[in-house]
Amino acid sequence: MKTDLEIQHDVMAELQWEPGLKNSQIGVSVNHGVVMLSGVVDTYYKKVLAEKATKKVSGVKAVAEEIVVKVPGGKTYTDVDIATAVLSALKWNSTIDESRIDVQVEDGEVTLTGVAEWNFQKVSAQKAVENLVGISNIVNNIRVQNKIIAQDVKQRISEAFERNAAIDSNKLSVQVAGDKVILIGTVRSFAEKMDAEKTAWASPGVMDVDNQLVVDSGVKVY
Repeated sequence: MKTDLEIQHDVMAELQWEPGLKNSQIGVSVNHGVVMLSGVVDTYYKKVLAEKATKKVSGVKAVAEEIVVKVPGGKTYTDVDIATAVLSALKWNSTIDESRIDVQVEDGEVTLTGVAEWNFQKVSAQKAVENLVGISNIVNNIRVQNKIIAQDVKQRISEAFERNAAIDSNKLSVQVAGDKVILIGTVRSFAEKMDAEKTAWASPGVMDVDNQLVVDSGVKVY
């Protein structure tokens, strides 16, 4: 079992281990397994990297972050510059139909709206623009609208869990209400919780995933 101090040490080590976060100044605090990240980075991509790296660490139950994106050297990018770059990135991504996605930029915050047939396309749209300079935040409001309604969604997802070596399928249960999937049970880490949600989203016909999985890593509470 890991204490909050041990989790803090491991998170800081993981952040230092991540090559993409070189020279970044990120503060880490932990309270009952919940990690708070703070500090300043020069791109939104680094902010995402910090959160992903933290979720890999065992004992982490949740991640909250107050990392600020600040472009170095006094460089300024107008909202028009950013919007142009975002549209270009979406256009050159082969998994996305950019004609179905609208882009709005205000004070460096990018909002994506529109429709995608699959959740992976929604995720891909965000990933396509995460590493662009000048972006302070991304709000992904793209709606997943898949006409396929799978009658055996529960079985498909359960079988996918059993195939996944990173997921302990014996501790998970799947409930389906229409096109919504509900995940219930316990997992060993936050990363496993996200893996389970990602697996559920991959099933045809799924429009929403309610991830109620609880991280139970045996962390001591002081």
